[in-house]
Amino acid sequence: MLEGRWKLVILFHLFGGKTLRFSDLERAIPGISQKMLIQQLRQLEHDGIVARTVYAQVPPKVEYHLTEWGQSLCPALDELLTWAEKRPTPKRPRRAPRSS
Repeated sequence: MLEGRWKLVILFHLFGGKTLRFSDLERAIPGISQKMLIQQLRQLEHDGIVARTVYAQVPPKVEYHLTEWGQSLCPALDELLTWAEKRPTPKRPRRAPRSS
C-alpha cells in the first residue's frame, strides 16, 4: 500500500488537511516525473488514502487531499519520524592506510 519511493513523500505533503493541485505536488517533489506522480496518486486513490476532486473548468483543475483513512496514518507516520530522528549517527569506517 505504501511501498515505493514516492508515496510517503506525497503523503507528507498532504498531511494536516492540505489540498494541493497536481502542479503543486509536482513542484514540491523534486525529481519525480509526471508519469510517476500520476501513477502514485492513482494507486493512493485506489487504496482509499487520497481523494481526487476534478472541477469542470478550462483549464482543468484537479486537487488532491487525504481521505479520513489517509489522515488516520498521520499519527503512525509522526511516530516513525520521531523514531528516525533518534537514530544514532552512523560511524564512518576507518580507511586502511595507503601503502606506498
